[in-house]
Amino acid sequence: MLHFSRLKTTAILVTIAIGMLFAVPNVLSPGMLDHLPSWLASSRVTLGLDLQGGSHILLEVDGPALRKERTEQLRDEVRRVLRDQKIGYSNLALRDTSVTLRLRDPNDTQKAVIELRKLAAPVTNALFGNSSGEMDLTVSSGSDGTVTLQLTDAGLTAKMRSAVDQSIEIIRRRIDQLGTVEPNIQRQGLDRILVQVPGLQDPQRLKNLLGQTAKLSFRMVDQSMSPQQALEGRAPPESEVLKGQDGQPYLVEKQVRVSGEDLVDAQPGFDQNSREPIVSFRFNNNGAKRFAAVSQESVGRPFAIVLDNQVISAPVIREPILGGAGQISGAFTVQQANDLAILLRAGALPAPLKVVEERTVGPSLGADSIQAGKTAAYVAGGLVTVFMLAVYGLFGLFALIALAVHIILMFSLQSVLGATLTLPGIAGVVLTIGMAVDSNVVIFERMRDEAREGRSAISAIDKGFVNALGTILDANITSLATAVILFLMGGSGPVRGFAVTYILGLLTTMFTAYTLTRLMIAYWVKWRRPAKLPI
Repeated sequence: MLHFSRLKTTAILVTIAIGMLFAVPNVLSPGMLDHLPSWLASSRVTLGLDLQGGSHILLEVDGPALRKERTEQLRDEVRRVLRDQKIGYSNLALRDTSVTLRLRDPNDTQKAVIELRKLAAPVTNALFGNSSGEMDLTVSSGSDGTVTLQLTDAGLTAKMRSAVDQSIEIIRRRIDQLGTVEPNIQRQGLDRILVQVPGLQDPQRLKNLLGQTAKLSFRMVDQSMSPQQALEGRAPPESEVLKGQDGQPYLVEKQVRVSGEDLVDAQPGFDQNSREPIVSFRFNNNGAKRFAAVSQESVGRPFAIVLDNQVISAPVIREPILGGAGQISGAFTVQQANDLAILLRAGALPAPLKVVEERTVGPSLGADSIQAGKTAAYVAGGLVTVFMLAVYGLFGLFALIALAVHIILMFSLQSVLGATLTLPGIAGVVLTIGMAVDSNVVIFERMRDEAREGRSAISAIDKGFVNALGTILDANITSLATAVILFLMGGSGPVRGFAVTYILGLLTTMFTAYTLTRLMIAYWVKWRRPAKLPI
């Protein structure tokens, strides 16, 4: 156990050196980091919301809006199916979460029901990913030719779950493009999303960015009558009046000529002539073809750029736009243009999000927490140092050197993994200070037991490491299993932050407290050839 080959010794020392390399940026100022070579590791441990302050927002998916949109989609699908099958119908209507209609010929009832049931899809089990056996809608018919399509509770629940998952990914993309530190985004229950953004002290901008659905569409402006006439009288059935960003009403066709789903890029910029902020956009192949076709047949007509049922601008098509690219202008500020580009690049939310709770955590609370954590770490480290030196002497010094390396490696792993350090995480660091020397205590006590039985110093040292290995592995493996369960089932960010620190501490403890300490003692034995155990 005390023999180390040159290769093994080199591997241990190289591992420690690499760990120090990744840990060093955590003690350097941002200015010093900028002057480091590009090849040198520069990642740092991210401080959580409770340490550096930031914005905390709890969002809720708008359930009624999601159900309404799903029902409207079902209505459009029913129209398409019956039109394709050439089945006449009337009185197509929406009733909460159902669609009803009456067939002109009751003899078509069976055929219509068969075709409409093809719209139903199996509900996927959220836990296992397989079908639960339920369908997302049911189709029933009456003797008078009425047909009812009813969305099921299981289907609506699955739709809500899917909307939350999709919203989390879109929210993450939007926040990432703000250039802030790593956000904490997680599901809360069935329909809520918790968003914590450390370092962002402007919750209003975050709310504006997350609150917009960002559904972009390009529609033609209806010139058959003025918007004022449509408001005073009755708008054409295929058109609607939408308010513009400037407060002016626009009569816009309901038909979407090109959807924002066909956008592949959007970037803020400045108009070459007026120098006002704009947003340049680019379509994929499908969107470019549709945009070109619309612009070719509508030269001289205005078309509306609509974002979340608000007209951003309504320019006149002067000539066909064949390149699949264009720009949006609307008296934006620089920040508004940048935020709009972020929204368009990240994609549209599947449903509106409502702010349920919001708060801003100031950096002063974080500074107090960091100082309290440092004080606790200093006190714990001091007590451990005094105990190990007083009880185990030189071997206690070896254990303390391993403890220092353990802390360095733990922070280097957090830097590499991009982990967020929270106040519970600091508690985990303090806890691992005691745990890191616990393995050495077990080893040293085994050595004493062997020495009492009459073994020589070198034999007692070697046997102490051999006998302690099983105990150390059992203790750390059971602790690791508990930490993994805590991480998987903890749910909230602070709990999982503690679990991450705990897991990393256990892994580095196994390396430093057993391997590194054994390496130092092995070389000390080789150098001194002790006749008596120095503890």
